[in-house]
Amino acid sequence: MENAKATVEALNDLIAINNDRVAGFERAISEIKDDKADLKYLFTNCIGVSHQFKMELATEVAALGKDIETDSSKSGKLHRTWLDLKATFTGHSTHSVLEECEFGEDAIKKSYQTALDDEALPAYVKDILKKQQVILNAAHDKIKALRDSVAN
Repeated sequence: MENAKATVEALNDLIAINNDRVAGFERAISEIKDDKADLKYLFTNCIGVSHQFKMELATEVAALGKDIETDSSKSGKLHRTWLDLKATFTGHSTHSVLEECEFGEDAIKKSYQTALDDEALPAYVKDILKKQQVILNAAHDKIKALRDSVAN
């Protein structure tokens, strides 16, 4: 029973960080200039991917008969508050938006790796997480490359 509890906690943590990711990319879309349709498309795609991941994770939580996380993490809320303050002083350059997106992608990568390192998680759950992790790593690398290509 302890393994089921640990699995639900890990999955709900990942659902919460995917909620953070959605909120972060929604914010990025609102801050990016209208002439950056390619970035808005990328961010919208990342939002869709996180919604898909949340559904996959929530299905597993429901199968274990537990409640599904619907909120974002406390650290995600704190980060968005910090971004509000920072934007007041520095504005919303494309570089700074991509920098903050990369910061969020770093956080979700770390969360997935922490979950995968948890020996209590069943192999079938780790398989789901590994598939999601590959997609998240690719998105991170794309955003990092875009950030590096944009002047400060």
